[in-house]
Amino acid sequence: MNRFLLALIFVMILFSNLSAQLGGDVLGSHNFSNATTSPVSGPSSAACLYCHAPHSGIGGSTPLWAQTLSTQTYTPYSSTTIQNTPGQPMAGGTSSLCLSCHDGTVAVGQLVPYGTVTMTGTMLKSDVFGSNLQSSHPFSLNKPLKDSPNLVASLAATQTTADPLHKVNLINGNVECNSCHEPHVQNLDPVSLYFLVRDGSNGQLCLACHEANPRTVNGKTNPLAGWTTSIHAVSVNNVAASAKLGSYSTVAQFACNSCHMPHNANGTVGLLRGVVPPPANIDPATMSCMTCHNGSTNLQQPIANVYSEFAKPAGHPFPSATNTHDPNEPPVLWGNRHATCVDCHNAHSSTQVSSFLPPPNLRGSQSGTVGVSATDGTTGVIPAVKQYENCLRCHGSSTGKQSLLAYGYLQLFAVSAPDPLDVIPQFATTASSSHPVLHASTSPWPQPSLLTYMLNVDGITNSPRTLGAGLADSIFCTDCHNADDNREFGGTGPSGPHGSQYSHILERRYEFSQVAAASGPGTPIQNLFISPNLSAGGAGAGPYALCGKCHNLSNILSDASFKPGATNKGGHFTHISEQGLSCSVCHTSHGMGSVAAGISGISGERLVNFDLKVVAPNGASPISYSHATNTCTLKCHNYYHNSDGSVGVTPSSAQRVR
Repeated sequence: MNRFLLALIFVMILFSNLSAQLGGDVLGSHNFSNATTSPVSGPSSAACLYCHAPHSGIGGSTPLWAQTLSTQTYTPYSSTTIQNTPGQPMAGGTSSLCLSCHDGTVAVGQLVPYGTVTMTGTMLKSDVFGSNLQSSHPFSLNKPLKDSPNLVASLAATQTTADPLHKVNLINGNVECNSCHEPHVQNLDPVSLYFLVRDGSNGQLCLACHEANPRTVNGKTNPLAGWTTSIHAVSVNNVAASAKLGSYSTVAQFACNSCHMPHNANGTVGLLRGVVPPPANIDPATMSCMTCHNGSTNLQQPIANVYSEFAKPAGHPFPSATNTHDPNEPPVLWGNRHATCVDCHNAHSSTQVSSFLPPPNLRGSQSGTVGVSATDGTTGVIPAVKQYENCLRCHGSSTGKQSLLAYGYLQLFAVSAPDPLDVIPQFATTASSSHPVLHASTSPWPQPSLLTYMLNVDGITNSPRTLGAGLADSIFCTDCHNADDNREFGGTGPSGPHGSQYSHILERRYEFSQVAAASGPGTPIQNLFISPNLSAGGAGAGPYALCGKCHNLSNILSDASFKPGATNKGGHFTHISEQGLSCSVCHTSHGMGSVAAGISGISGERLVNFDLKVVAPNGASPISYSHATNTCTLKCHNYYHNSDGSVGVTPSSAQRVR
């Protein structure tokens, strides 16, 4: 009896015993003797012989190995946050055995003891990893293993995982292919038939090594903290087969695999899943989110289409290919400002927003995000607690801020900080006056126009959000900068500043008075709205609908809050209804900051500031405003406004408005 026949009999006995213990064709697609279950098959009926040789296998530490080993040098996974760097898999080690087929450089059936066996079929593309392993989970790590906040402590301390079934194990103290895969049994996880060592649903395989609870190591906090209660860990939303995520049913069952791919990931850093084919100029993190949040049918219960919001005229910009998010970047995005989904959301901690709680604390959809302290504009707050802390990563003290025409007209105020795009001094407690974003209102002045409730986007119905007496309550950044169809205020779209049809990502229409650039400040205003539409929303929103969300525009035009002086015909009514000026000429939307030296004539009450692109000095007199007399000194729309309330065509005239 020849050697091959003896080996065949020996292997058949072993295989029959294994099948009897586990039932069925346990080898599954690794049974190269069965063309029905495997995409690659050969002539031998002894499945084990395609990998093992009872005699004359490859020597050394290999388990009687028959398949020719690959001699490739691999490019392993890397990232800026990785603590345990991969090396080259040891030749003949467990991962090397898997790669002898799965790197695709050695054909199945190139057997050392028996020569090349003719095979039919080809391996699935998803099962071929190549020699560039940057898109595969790291393995064969350089030892000793180092601790990291997103790893269970026992991994480095005792080289043991947190798997309660003790199925996920380190191999000789290292992560290898068979830490996660059992190559002899395809269906230990009866749903996900990827030779997993145990049931991997709900992220159980990943959680054996990756910590889901708060943990700090070397000053770094765990970005996975909060996973167990996050929406991606608990969602029962069914995933459609067309999404091609795998065999589980719900987002919660797919868990980590909803966003990540352990092999052949589309985004190498973070092993992120993404849209196939990948769209141009979209960063990997955003593409991963687009798998479900792009209005597709990948989820059987559709969710809000966030991606479509970015395509609106004013949408947060996607980062360029050279300016993407990095998990290791500092809280303040100095000179590297970008807007990826993960700058404002932490997919491992985000929870579903079932109710819209009042400000200033951020909503559950932003749980676990990075923030910046409003006290100094530089100290990181991890995780962020207030919504504005997250916004200040880009809109505070960071460098690289730009005023882009795509986002609309930008005012130039008479009182302004050195960095006019830094909103911190505009909203600070030291500000002369401000909308109450960073703090509750401290205004001593009555607010006769203030509504009891914020209006919904239809401009008619009341939202659940109340306005405290005198704006005693805080407000969110997103009360003004929000999707024009957001569901918080009665729409059907996603909430948040993803994009809007209105400039500056404003929730509602707000027009800015402007003059012709060639004519310069003080000259006639171009976009006049005589007797303007006062609608605060809806399809026919008026030019000041955003202000009308919180303020009764009819009350404002009655001059209840800007009473006419002895020589004025009217305050707001004259300027807005008769002369068609926008609120933007005389008011700043955010806040005044501290009144600068040399601008003492503008005290800052009631957000009064002047757009220097529209108004000019009154001859030799500096621009000023007196709250006591409700008068200003400046030139606007070719008229000189004098400190005594008179208005004329020259600085010295005293023509009265009748």
